[in-house]
Amino acid sequence: MPEGDAATTPKADKAPPQKFGQGFVLDAWYFVALGREVTTKLKRWELLGEPVLLGRDRKDQVFAMRDICPHRAAPLSAGKLVREPNGDERVECPYHGWRFRTDGVCMTVPSLVDDQDMDVGRIRVRRYPAAESQGMVFVWVSSDPRFAGDPPEPPPIFPGVVGGAPKLVDRMVFESHIDHAVVGLMDPAHGPYVHAQWWWRSSHSQHEKSKKFEPREAGFAMVRHQPSKNSRAYAILGGEPLTEITFRLPGLRWEHIVIGKRQVLALTCLTPIDDKNTRITQLIWSDHPVFAFIKPFIQAGARAFLRQDAGMVNLQNEGLKYDPALLWIDDADKQAKWYQQLKREWANSRREGRPFNNPVEPATLRWRS
Repeated sequence: MPEGDAATTPKADKAPPQKFGQGFVLDAWYFVALGREVTTKLKRWELLGEPVLLGRDRKDQVFAMRDICPHRAAPLSAGKLVREPNGDERVECPYHGWRFRTDGVCMTVPSLVDDQDMDVGRIRVRRYPAAESQGMVFVWVSSDPRFAGDPPEPPPIFPGVVGGAPKLVDRMVFESHIDHAVVGLMDPAHGPYVHAQWWWRSSHSQHEKSKKFEPREAGFAMVRHQPSKNSRAYAILGGEPLTEITFRLPGLRWEHIVIGKRQVLALTCLTPIDDKNTRITQLIWSDHPVFAFIKPFIQAGARAFLRQDAGMVNLQNEGLKYDPALLWIDDADKQAKWYQQLKREWANSRREGRPFNNPVEPATLRWRS
């Protein structure tokens, strides 16, 4: 039977062969910060369990490196960006003044005297390629910590980044591995129970849904369609909105809404802090005039959604601490299964040095929510 007809004969599957929650997607771009947050004042972030220094030089280029001085392990972010007499910029450690280029190469060890011959250039701090795109800063995390070149691909480009700065920026930390955060993000059936409220959807208003999906770059999309009639918030946009929801590895999910010539982009970025904590960043752009009048209400609604999801993650953790087997059913959990398939294929293709072969096939999924 074709994949899209699975709802006619639903089945429950146990967790996939790869243990759920094992490992991170590597050789990939991770969202870290908004461009306006990255300045010449060095700042420490934690990414996939590693401390990462993020900064911007005076030529307006962002850079990232491991936030540990190889001398005595002091955080380099506690130091400062200094300019040499020749105009070059260096990251100076606050402990002993060691200076590093923004690509991680050591240039100066002040304690050395003239007759002490030492090739300080052999001392290196891990460099993380960083790039600014559409007002966001991404960091490339390679599977090889010695990787010092340029990534084979640029950061992702999102449709609908319009109307200037984001209309909403909200962050939270979910106390979960990114796998559980991603699966919760793409779960289509929890809305009536977790997000039931008068301005969005009643818990008593449930309808059968049928949506078409297709593969996209490093992920998949629920193809453009009219929003469900029991989702009241779309009504404030007026007209006849059409929406498309896309997921892309390692943890990017966006909804692009088109209303005539106007657009709304709601982007959620999942960034693993470590294997037990995931930073969730919600961003909304739009050139729709309605945002000039009801922006506070949209902000409140989006923040309520995020905190409701966080509450459910905390509740879920009460069960997950016993490491139970998880049952996923077609079609409501099909996207979760795709996510695991995408992760495995991503890892295999990188390890084998071959192109990524998207395992997602076009399908029509059906569920009730």
